[in-house]
Amino acid sequence: MNDLAIQLENVSKHFNYFDLNNVNLTLPKGQIMGFVGANGAGKSTTIRIIMGLMQADSGTATVLGQTMPKFQTQMKHHVGYSSEEMKLYGGKNLGWHMAFIKSIFPGWDDNYAKELLKRFDLNLEQKIKQFSKGQHIKAQLLLVLARKPKLLVLDEPTTGLDPVARQEVNNELALILKDEERTVLFSSHNTSDVEKISDQITFIDRGAIIDTNDKESFLENWRRIQVELPSDQPMLPLGNIVQIEQDGRLAAVVSNQFCPSIIEAYQQQNIKVLAVENMTLEEIFLANVNYRRQAQNIGAKS
Repeated sequence: MNDLAIQLENVSKHFNYFDLNNVNLTLPKGQIMGFVGANGAGKSTTIRIIMGLMQADSGTATVLGQTMPKFQTQMKHHVGYSSEEMKLYGGKNLGWHMAFIKSIFPGWDDNYAKELLKRFDLNLEQKIKQFSKGQHIKAQLLLVLARKPKLLVLDEPTTGLDPVARQEVNNELALILKDEERTVLFSSHNTSDVEKISDQITFIDRGAIIDTNDKESFLENWRRIQVELPSDQPMLPLGNIVQIEQDGRLAAVVSNQFCPSIIEAYQQQNIKVLAVENMTLEEIFLANVNYRRQAQNIGAKS
């Protein structure tokens, strides 16, 4: 328990049109976890429960060893939280916001704040209402990061940014988070955002965790295999095959635990292996979601 920054055990939350179902999630201290799911998958609901902003119907949420939301007030000084819902005062400048945060959070680091100002290319005297959306997000991140929290929770920090601004924020964030040992939960529907900075990846879909692993294991284990069959008969799946797309005698097969024995098994069936391809994290996520949804549909029909 002491080695975990976040631990969710069988956390559920019911809404009229959505359910968060028995979510189990662990984030070790010193790790950066990318929390990936489509819009409406349950990312923000999970994060609100972690932050103590919402009470789960069942299960337990523990943050830095403390049960949430019971110890939400005590955790505020140790957890930095940034989301699109957070608003800064448009009529005040960034310097005013920095002084205000400094006055209530004893961990504030002036030197680090000055360094972030330079990295983010922000002006202390500029009023928030004059900021672009990218500048606004950078200002939010500065105010959270300069507090030096033990745990950083970022809920869709780049939502709504144009591609240039998103890349700029992600590049700066990657440099900052890799500079120091931090524990971070980074939520996004964009796999390329989390791939740059994450050690661990967790996929969520329709209110349920569908897969979790370290990033390198995902990228090493998942493969797309292009094959040619001896005839256009339907291709039968082997073990660890989660997706088959067939067009006549040609097929693309996705394995979530690729090993040479798969190739050998195909060759024994006179199936010609044309190529074994690496997959991007986005492709892995989509194949994972499709596989889980198909399994759910089959289960619902049986």
